[in-house]
Amino acid sequence: MRWLAVALLVSCTPVPPPAPKTFSVRDGFIRDPEGRAVILRGVNVSGKHKGPPYFDFHEAPDFARLRDVWGFNAVRFLVSWSAIEPRRGEYDASYLAELKRRVSLATGAGLLVFIDMHQDLYGEGFVGANGAPRWTCDEKNYAAYRPVTPWFLNALSAQVIACVDGFWSSADLKSRYVQAWRQVAIALKDDVGVIGVDPMNEPPWGSMPNDVFEKTRLAPLYREVLAQVRAERPDWIGFLEPAASRNLGLPTALPRFTEPNVVYAPHAYDPDAERGLGFKPERRAAILENARALKAEADALGAALVIGEFGGNASHPGIVEYMDAQYASHGAVAAGAMYWEDTREDDGYGLEQADGGLKPALERGVVRPFPERVAGTPGAYAFDDATQTLTFSFEADSTARGPTVLSLPASWRGLDVTCTGGVWTREGRAVVVSTSTGASTVSLSLRRLPE
Repeated sequence: MRWLAVALLVSCTPVPPPAPKTFSVRDGFIRDPEGRAVILRGVNVSGKHKGPPYFDFHEAPDFARLRDVWGFNAVRFLVSWSAIEPRRGEYDASYLAELKRRVSLATGAGLLVFIDMHQDLYGEGFVGANGAPRWTCDEKNYAAYRPVTPWFLNALSAQVIACVDGFWSSADLKSRYVQAWRQVAIALKDDVGVIGVDPMNEPPWGSMPNDVFEKTRLAPLYREVLAQVRAERPDWIGFLEPAASRNLGLPTALPRFTEPNVVYAPHAYDPDAERGLGFKPERRAAILENARALKAEADALGAALVIGEFGGNASHPGIVEYMDAQYASHGAVAAGAMYWEDTREDDGYGLEQADGGLKPALERGVVRPFPERVAGTPGAYAFDDATQTLTFSFEADSTARGPTVLSLPASWRGLDVTCTGGVWTREGRAVVVSTSTGASTVSLSLRRLPE
């Protein structure tokens, strides 16, 4: 009768529901097709995309290095409305074809990509600005504009505000913007590695109260963009930013979206460091508190949390401590985060030096291990730079298919691992964890061994 006992055991074993075929958002996290939580940790590519020729140096080997050497798993890929529609109603087919090619190189390297329609200070008609095509605003505003330093104070310019207000009050311009997004979706719809869109970078609120703006202007535009791109790719996730006023510490007033699969994608910079003053260690607590506030806002929106931008100038004092505080803040709330930016410049935020080498201070502060795919609900993750140790725990979910994967930089060769509640193996630049039968909590400690 042993066969009968086996048959009864099999028939009584719960059958997990079918896995979704695409990425989605559920229970506060992006989920992969196997139902595992996905933590995006990657880079912005790139600030050079803001203006002509609208692309940077990245080719297949460069994307492969991001993935296979430095251990990132995602790219926030910048596009420009000016590049897509340089003249009213005329879309640049050559730009869209090159966009498709470049993005395919990133996804072909195993990176997950979401597309960011970037703007700073409205558009290209203003010196040093980017985003909207010149034809979208009156030339008189461009002629009267006088830039000041630091650059972000130009958001207060009467001419910039006039163009911003003109956009938000024009049904025609907003329609043109949404249709530009449709062109992006048509170009990229067949690339399964593209998982979503960030409809507008640091949305400017012009002369409106920022809370009124988010409710009456920004949220409706987001819905229109999502409707258009999802007509081509229904599975795309919306990486939705608050108004740029969130960078000043003002809580978002975005309403909870009824649309599915939404990520809250604010930015997080230290204001003193942004003003070129370097990073002071006592600011660490404020960075951690800001991350907790962003997580609370994401929860209120029913969204996952991915920090769309963070970063620092490698030549400024305290950069390693600054990036360590940022990493700690992301880990404390199990958020994803995208470093600004991967470009080549000896001075500035660029991850790489002009010759292509990784800046040592940023390598130490940014290129770190992290939990990439989690078969359950992630808890906090943390990294001790002094001991080179990553700690992480999660609540296992038996319905999630596939193991938990922790990504390692290629430089992490020797490894000491402690794992309770699961069984681990080393597979290339990853630690792969299978959950023990009956275990509900899995805890890990990964320590890099001296070479």
